[in-house]
Amino acid sequence: PAGKPTLYGSLTRRGLSTEGVPDIAASEGFVVGKVTKKSILVSCPHENVSTKFLAPYTTFCRIHQKSITCLDISSGGGLGVSTSTDGTMKIWQAANGEIRVRLLLEGHVYDVNCCRFFPSGLVVLSGGMDAQLKIWSAEDASCVHGLCFDAGILDTAIVDRGRNVLSCSRDGTARLWDCGKSACLGVIADCGSPVNGIAVGTADNSLNLGTPEKAPSEREIGTEGKILLLAREDKKLQGVGLQSRQPVFLFVGSDAFNCCTFLSSTYILAGTQDGNIYQLDVRNTNAPIQVIHRSGAPVLSLLPYRDGFIASQGDGTCFIIQQDLDYVLDLTEADCDPVYRVASWEKQIYTCCRDGIVRRYQLSDL
Repeated sequence: PAGKPTLYGSLTRRGLSTEGVPDIAASEGFVVGKVTKKSILVSCPHENVSTKFLAPYTTFCRIHQKSITCLDISSGGGLGVSTSTDGTMKIWQAANGEIRVRLLLEGHVYDVNCCRFFPSGLVVLSGGMDAQLKIWSAEDASCVHGLCFDAGILDTAIVDRGRNVLSCSRDGTARLWDCGKSACLGVIADCGSPVNGIAVGTADNSLNLGTPEKAPSEREIGTEGKILLLAREDKKLQGVGLQSRQPVFLFVGSDAFNCCTFLSSTYILAGTQDGNIYQLDVRNTNAPIQVIHRSGAPVLSLLPYRDGFIASQGDGTCFIIQQDLDYVLDLTEADCDPVYRVASWEKQIYTCCRDGIVRRYQLSDL
């Protein structure tokens, strides 16, 4: 817990059972609970805390040659897409990591920072340091649309089914785009500081999202009642009415915000460079509901999962917190390499890492 000294201990493997399950002993103050081939439950009774360590079900080492900076899994769970510092973006089979050879998405110059599937699972949106947003067919790898920005794109979001998409940039702006006409529909926010991450969600009915100064374009689809979160480099987390372009709230954190997400229409999460995860109520952001701090490493990604969330950090930690579990679930094996992004499909969790490996975790036995 925050403010308390860290407790250190060690685990020792004493052998294997006839079923291949390790026999694990813990040092003083710690207790080993259930052990399987893929997981170990360790608790510290004195502090009333416990953690389950889960090993990957499988790893994919041959998708990219260098660090994997972003990944996503299609809505049906069949395909993955990932970007790498080796300059490539690839589509692969989510079950086995096999690259679909035809589907090398080529066209960006410099690094590709972000990639995500549209809800259909048939189209991919990517953004890069070349200040371009690109929309690709996941079936034949053709570039369907190209949208030009003014500065390197750091994150994207998709509005509803994807007639409109959002992007944020190093130039401090967040913009709304019309995919059909490859046109910018407007600047949603101009922050004067790089926007590292964005998320869009339906706002709680009680929240005042403001009124647009002029009537929205007929090309704007699905922006009404939505709020856009902006994770800013200047230590601020901002909420903006997507259709109104009006500020809804501004929360100041302990360091630069790297990522943000919605847990529900009222609760949001945001992670900072110094390792804090803030949970806020959008109806009253004066004080956080809670601040979770596992380590001082940067929080790099946040993903809602069941009735909790998954977080990854720059020191290789990746963990799941759920209300219905009385323990934290640690996804292991990244060692000290940053885990840049997490994606999920049903009970499968996928992570991408600086070490160039995609890891798939299976949560069906938990």
